[in-house]
Amino acid sequence: MKGKIQKGVVAILVLITVLVLDQILKVWVKTNMALYDTIEITKWFKIYFVENNGMAFGIEAIGKLFLSVFRIIAVGFISVYLIKIIRKEYKLGFIICVSMVLAGAFGNIIDSVFYGELFSASYPGHVAHFVPIGEGYASWLHGKVVDMLYFPIIETTLPNWVPFWGGTEILFFRFIFNLADASISVGVVLLLLFYRKTLSHSLQSDAERQKTILKNQETK
Repeated sequence: MKGKIQKGVVAILVLITVLVLDQILKVWVKTNMALYDTIEITKWFKIYFVENNGMAFGIEAIGKLFLSVFRIIAVGFISVYLIKIIRKEYKLGFIICVSMVLAGAFGNIIDSVFYGELFSASYPGHVAHFVPIGEGYASWLHGKVVDMLYFPIIETTLPNWVPFWGGTEILFFRFIFNLADASISVGVVLLLLFYRKTLSHSLQSDAERQKTILKNQETK
């Protein structure tokens, strides 16, 4: 019982930490920078304010309302799954990774659900501000996600003598993202690198798990 409580507390701390830091940075950017404004931290790291209607890293593929509803449903499933693995006392590292994914997904939901109602529109040359509910730039579930982390690590142009691609501009890494996106990505990568078997095992139903155990016993 003590182990479950400790792991539950750690999961909650991860969720709160990611959400608070993510929202503090987003609100600061939204209320202090005009759209497409840039603050250069180093040559390879910039705060570059953009907004998007789509998924992580500014990818846009499906309708905004559908995406917002999908995110809410996904967060519901991940929340139930997190509670399940805490109750079954899975490894702490595994629980932290799932908590990071949940926190990131929830962080972007906040933008989608609330920002359209709480803020005025951001556009070049104009900094947004808080407004009374109902006077924002969009309705509930139609808010834009705030992105700002930009790492143009390699930004160059290929020499003209290079066959076929001479004069082509090369930019790596071109995606602009936020802390919520980073939390999801890091959590997923760690799950795939270190917890693939644990993830597969945790997703099995009790009946399937029992069949696997019996099959392994018969093989032995």
